[in-house]
Order: sequence, then structure tokens, then C-alpha cells
Amino acid sequence: MNFIEIPEDDKVTPGEYILHTPTNQVVLCGAFSRERGDIRVLARGKMFTDKIANFKKIYMTREEKRKQPRCRSCKKV
Repeated sequence: MNFIEIPEDDKVTPGEYILHTPTNQVVLCGAFSRERGDIRVLARGKMFTDKIANFKKIYMTREEKRKQPRCRSCKKV
């Protein structure tokens, strides 16, 4: 698993897990606004907003995704 900077042409979707670098914790994206330059996230049960530069996307190779445990009923990740 690697962490990559969020490129200018890319966006983060709500429900995606990302890394908040100042606190070094994985958080859940709630809202993404390129115009305002911030991301609203959920961490430790509380919502907060911070600059896009303080976040990194989680990147996993195809092999790493394949090794993840799957749901027993539907066999999806």
C-alpha cells in the first residue's frame, strides 16, 4: 500500500478512505471541493475540514487488492 499526492486533475469521492498527513490517520471522505481547496472528512467520530494538500490517496496494486479478504455472501471486496 502506497500513499500518493492528490493530482490537480483527480478528485476524491465521498466514502473513499484517504490519509490525513498531519495526524497520520486514515479518514473517511465526506465532501471534496476543488473550488474551495478543501476536503471534509470523518475521523474519530467527528467531522473536520482541511486543505487538499494535507491529504494523500491510498494506492494499492492489483495484487494487494486481490489479497484482501472478500465478503462471503457476495464474494466482492
